[in-house]
Amino acid sequence: MRAQIIGTGSCLPEKIVTNDYLSTIVDTSDEWISSRTGIRQRHISVEETTASLSTEAARRALEDAGVKAEELDLIIVATCTPDTLVPNTACLVQSELGAVNATAFDISAACSGFVFALNLVDAYMQSGMYQTALVIGAETLSRIVDWKDRSTCVIFADGAGAAVVRAAETGVSAGVMGSDGTRGGVIYVKNRENFNPFVPEQKPMDFLYMDGGAVFKFAVKKIPEAIHETLEKADLQVEDIDWFILHQANARINQMIAKKLNVSVDKVPGNVDHCGNTSAASVPILLDEVNRKGLLKSGQKIVLAGFGSGLTWGVLTLTWA
Repeated sequence: MRAQIIGTGSCLPEKIVTNDYLSTIVDTSDEWISSRTGIRQRHISVEETTASLSTEAARRALEDAGVKAEELDLIIVATCTPDTLVPNTACLVQSELGAVNATAFDISAACSGFVFALNLVDAYMQSGMYQTALVIGAETLSRIVDWKDRSTCVIFADGAGAAVVRAAETGVSAGVMGSDGTRGGVIYVKNRENFNPFVPEQKPMDFLYMDGGAVFKFAVKKIPEAIHETLEKADLQVEDIDWFILHQANARINQMIAKKLNVSVDKVPGNVDHCGNTSAASVPILLDEVNRKGLLKSGQKIVLAGFGSGLTWGVLTLTWA
């Protein structure tokens, strides 16, 4: 049995922040941001939290799938911005949904997180351990961004996406995951440092740092390679794929990936222009957006790909239900 997606959902914060507004608080402009990233606006949490966004996205995915919360036996949330260190976000979602029969835990793989989680669920379902799962990617990155740093505050945003997954004869056909911890300094944010009576001086928490150029070079090289590796494992060719749902880091990155794969940009949908980079949430948010537009048809072949801090990358190919 393999993991088959049977429903999707997403949730974005109510507050929309345009490039023009950001130009009033940092030295930037709509032209500067859009020409370099493709982003024109993003959603930023005010009242919303990682858990509340996750829960609403989950409710919408369950409704789309026609599945009750009590039917879930596994919930995984991929996030690097949880509201609480303990309990984990998945347990908070479990409580809100009333998913009394589910095991719930989080994973942290930044922008690759949702794909990592879905690959993990597929492995569980191949083993027969779980039958019905909820996979969520959710972030409130606005809480770790320095709003005086135009290189990061214009890029990152908040949101959540979810997928209900059930063990079936068809679904995920192959997956690849990887990491290069030697390049962890390319994107990082420190947690609270040692805090105890034996540490003489406490330091303020740091904000997110990113070397955008290094990320660009990494993504346009590694992701096409990983996609080809995954397709080879699935005994598929690039031309067999109907949709490439890629992490929404930067419009130019995805254009370069499409070019390297020699596929039409029409097969590589995007929403970075109105959602920004939502890290682990970006792939499931885009998947839900494409699904609700009615573009996904039964039997179509789809590639999901995430890449980001770690450095990490994850790719899988699946057949749509």
